[in-house]
Amino acid sequence: MKQHGHAATGAALALLALPVIIGGSLVAGVGGRGVSALPPVPVPPENPVTEAKRVLGKILFWDEQLSSDNTMACGTCHITGAGGTDPVLGLHPGPDAQFGTPDDMRTSPGVIRSDASDDYTPDALFGLRRQTTDRSAPPAIMAMYAPETFWDGRAGGEFVDPDTGAVLIATGGALENQVIAPPLSDVEMAHEARDWAQISEKLERSVPLGIATDLPPDVQGAIDAFETYPALFREAFGTNQISAARIAMAIATYERTLVPDQSPWDLFTLGDTGAMTPQQIDGWNLFRGLACATCHQPPLFTDLSFRNIGVRPTNQDRGRQDVSGLAQDRGKFKVPSLRNVGLKSSMMHTGEFQLMSTVFNLYLGPGAAGNTNRDPLLPVPVAIFQRDAITDFLENALTDPRVTAEQFPFDRPTLSIETPPNPSQLGAGTPGTGGLVPRMISVVPPNVGNLDFKIGVADALPGAQAFVAISTIPPSAGVLTPETLEGPFTLDGSGSGGGYATLHWPILGRPALEGDVVFMQWRVSDPGAVGGVALSRTARVELFCNGDCPSTCPADLALPYGALDFSDVTAFLNAFASMDPAADLAAPEGAFDFSDVTAFLGMFGAGCP
Repeated sequence: MKQHGHAATGAALALLALPVIIGGSLVAGVGGRGVSALPPVPVPPENPVTEAKRVLGKILFWDEQLSSDNTMACGTCHITGAGGTDPVLGLHPGPDAQFGTPDDMRTSPGVIRSDASDDYTPDALFGLRRQTTDRSAPPAIMAMYAPETFWDGRAGGEFVDPDTGAVLIATGGALENQVIAPPLSDVEMAHEARDWAQISEKLERSVPLGIATDLPPDVQGAIDAFETYPALFREAFGTNQISAARIAMAIATYERTLVPDQSPWDLFTLGDTGAMTPQQIDGWNLFRGLACATCHQPPLFTDLSFRNIGVRPTNQDRGRQDVSGLAQDRGKFKVPSLRNVGLKSSMMHTGEFQLMSTVFNLYLGPGAAGNTNRDPLLPVPVAIFQRDAITDFLENALTDPRVTAEQFPFDRPTLSIETPPNPSQLGAGTPGTGGLVPRMISVVPPNVGNLDFKIGVADALPGAQAFVAISTIPPSAGVLTPETLEGPFTLDGSGSGGGYATLHWPILGRPALEGDVVFMQWRVSDPGAVGGVALSRTARVELFCNGDCPSTCPADLALPYGALDFSDVTAFLNAFASMDPAADLAAPEGAFDFSDVTAFLGMFGAGCP
């Protein structure tokens, strides 16, 4: 195992912070300032907090490789700097399945729908574009206090092993239950029919956080010391086994350490009279004099109940009733904590409110027409002259500055989706029938070792024959001259522009691939196109690995990747002659001799997995 100086430093900082975060007896973080206003975090005895488990959970929470196409992490929808919610929202058409109508919602984007074979397949609502969830993502921060999680509370306290059916946590396992849902959701993170065996197998061969950058010190230190997921799981649980239950326990452990108890209100409550401004103090006094404080009780600023506040007609979303089966729960949703509400880009399970003023108007008015089960505490009149002070209190005095700045324990890596697109797209393409340009789908990151890399085409002629041109040379005048052609594909679909297909192009784990650039373009036979061929835009695919590259087929040195042939032999001989590191396959390192030739021949003979 490799040891790095900053690994020990990061681990030491984490260990210093951990007891005060979990115990709730001190303000969280190194150099605590006194007794915490928040109660101790509930921890089920079946899943005690350890540092190894916490940091593994943090790695898993932010790893986009937990999704089937490497585009979604748990953290994608729970960005800490956004209060643990999703700052990038898409449009969901609501129950009527029609965009542009009053029941539309602003919710979190997920994955492009894919079938059980991981081929792109059109969704009834979103076609071949990213789906969005049917409710906005609730905050991950403060979720550790809830006995039931999700907006409707369907993740309860008894945690059952998804693989064996055994009860692993008798009570208090709501976080564990919540964790196991998104990785299998074919809207949020998965292709259809994905299972935990597939997830475990993928993690076994993935470099931890291999497509993220700017890793926090505690995370980087753990990965430096334990370079693979099996090793990280061994450190956290005692053996290399990767399972659904262990993934859930690790991520839940991490979430239990996200305690935002250094807000101005916390410090004010603990005796620092200057922590809140005079206007925020006025807002606090006004707030606790209103019925708002009944549901948003300090110090959690939620009573953890489920209530119907009249956001929408009850026939649009039954909410808690779908879990409890009780008519009186119709249209009820979990009361969220108001901590860090000033960092959120939207509010309510529908994501429809962006300003606190619109929330005041909702509480003041009668609620949505057709809402038959509104909470009797409502309406709550908030006078215009009171709103500025209350808003200042809620949006600023309840915000932990570490959350805003994404400082430990709220620090995180930079996700792939937050960096410039790779693959990127070049040119404009060439239209076919109906004037439609075949649309290149290129959202999967091309990290070395990504055996699930794929591109797709949409908006093309159904039933047509198509190929994918692949070259290391950029296109000229929008046309790619292929070095290889993948295909033929017969496009599925029907209707004008309804044709689609998927190319799976596994990127083997070979470190020498890092930095290689490959260009790809769909060529669709179409009598309505000039010259009879409609062209997509060209995808520029730059192969990369962050940190250590995996190595699964070191003899695969040339296109087409995934197949060993004479082109690989030629590539090896050229690399050997030019003393390229790609040909340095055996000790002594840096010397190009017969041992490298022997090593290549052995690898070539072994084939690729």
